[in-house]
Amino acid sequence: MDKRTYTTLATALAATLALGATACSGGDKASGDRAGKSPVTANNGTMVGGTPQKGGTLTVLSNQDFTHLDPARNWVMGGMDFGTRLLYRTLVTYKAEPGPKGGELVPDLAEDLGTASNGAKTWTFRLKKGLKYEDGTPITAQDVKYNVERSFSPDLPGGPDYAARYLAGAEGYQGPAQGKHLDSIKTPDDHTIVFELRKPFAEFPYATVLPTFAPVPKAQDKGPQYDNRPFSSGPYKIESYARDKQLVLVRNTHWDPATDQVRKAYPDRIVVTMGLKANQIDDRLIASSGADASAVSWGKLRPESTPKVLTKPDVKARLLAESSNCTEMVQMHTGRAPFDNVKVRQAVQYALDREAILTASGGPALNDPASALMPGSLFDGGQQPDTLKIPLTGDVDKAEQLLKEAGKPGGFATSITVSNGDKGVAEAIQQSLGRAGIKVTIETVDPSAFYDTIGDTKNRTDLVYTGWCPDYPSGSTFLPFVFDGRYIKEKGNSGNHSLFRDDPTMKRMDEIAAMADAKEADKAWQELDGQILAKAPTAPAVVERMPLLIGTNIAGAFGHTSFGGQIDYATVGLKNPAASAN
Repeated sequence: MDKRTYTTLATALAATLALGATACSGGDKASGDRAGKSPVTANNGTMVGGTPQKGGTLTVLSNQDFTHLDPARNWVMGGMDFGTRLLYRTLVTYKAEPGPKGGELVPDLAEDLGTASNGAKTWTFRLKKGLKYEDGTPITAQDVKYNVERSFSPDLPGGPDYAARYLAGAEGYQGPAQGKHLDSIKTPDDHTIVFELRKPFAEFPYATVLPTFAPVPKAQDKGPQYDNRPFSSGPYKIESYARDKQLVLVRNTHWDPATDQVRKAYPDRIVVTMGLKANQIDDRLIASSGADASAVSWGKLRPESTPKVLTKPDVKARLLAESSNCTEMVQMHTGRAPFDNVKVRQAVQYALDREAILTASGGPALNDPASALMPGSLFDGGQQPDTLKIPLTGDVDKAEQLLKEAGKPGGFATSITVSNGDKGVAEAIQQSLGRAGIKVTIETVDPSAFYDTIGDTKNRTDLVYTGWCPDYPSGSTFLPFVFDGRYIKEKGNSGNHSLFRDDPTMKRMDEIAAMADAKEADKAWQELDGQILAKAPTAPAVVERMPLLIGTNIAGAFGHTSFGGQIDYATVGLKNPAASAN
């Protein structure tokens, strides 16, 4: 197709994706909000605390370190939000607005959202003038190319792999360490970057929101150690970073707000205090005294803390609880016995007590039971279909029957890895599977090491409890990343934690990806969701909210729908900077 045809397609696609973002909010309201009556969602779609004043210190209270801050490796929703809003800029980004408008794209480093040609197989971006790093040197198109190339390095696992999936000639590429570069990324001058794709990709501008498309100057690259000190192209730079203890950001004086329509950069300093106990964070923010009045929470409000918040109107008024838009699942190692047997995997689906998991995750006010793989925002009507029609508490008799048919009468022993904040969920899984004779041992891992642990495919447990969030409202960012076996890595494996390799599924994914009609593709992804679920690589559990408490001195706060409900660090700041700790 010619350029005009694909421009029309991209416009139609953008409208479809905007509707998808709206469906996310509407779908949650119909189910998780119980027709809008849930007490935790009063602030949804709004900005809390008014407009911040410039200055002061914003404190982030966290129970963990970041998984990765290196933009080549940063692929966890909260980390992407923090990194791309504060430390580095990408070619394109999301609007800094609450509700559905947060799903709309705006130019960031680029002058516009990119120009498609060659039937959407070629995408050209022009960088703005006057962009600088923290040392005042100019940001160039070559620096963006370099970071995309370094994302292929085996030494930097775990990051977004859109480049590997779509760039022409990327097969077998191992990064720029040996002076090898990708011919499919061209930089004819310092302000122009051209991507040649191996197949049409009308959604490519959405991919350039990801940290892969942030600039990294070659002279600053320190391989895996770059994680400790990314070189800033955003409004803040790192003053100090003691892993697992504290990260301090200060202003990047060379960031020019005239080139940036998204980031407001209200605080003078941002201090992330790590290693705190989750309940301790909740109690400190509920009390909101001293420096804690100028603090926000990194992680979700613990379920046991919810009554302390909802019974106090002044505290409840400081609660954000947007949907994470992520489906949490029990993912089974399909390449290892006994989970290489589909009947064993189906037995897990039937034995799972989603009601118990829902309760352990904070109850129906904070979660919805999952009945499909993709979140409701990717389905017509904004709600997941009940594909398998398994009772919410499970069907133990059916599970036992399936185990008998699989040659496992009486069950078997296995183990599951969870983040240590999900131990209660793991115990609910343990108890529910135990009813069918599946004896589960629980292994907990610190949140900052969780994805590296379960991404080690040779040494991980049979079961893992984790989820997936679409990078933007399209089935193409969910099912292929969770169930395409062609992109499984031995280390740093992301998404496909069931290690699912199914030829008919992968063939159908390629067929859907080639569809030019966005509505036709949406319908096909929805149908494929049910087909994969019947093959049982995972057992869907819940779609969670992101309940976050903020201090009384916080302003400009909202949960960003495109960052899993995490606080948008582009706009958050303080009501009274003088009242914060410096």
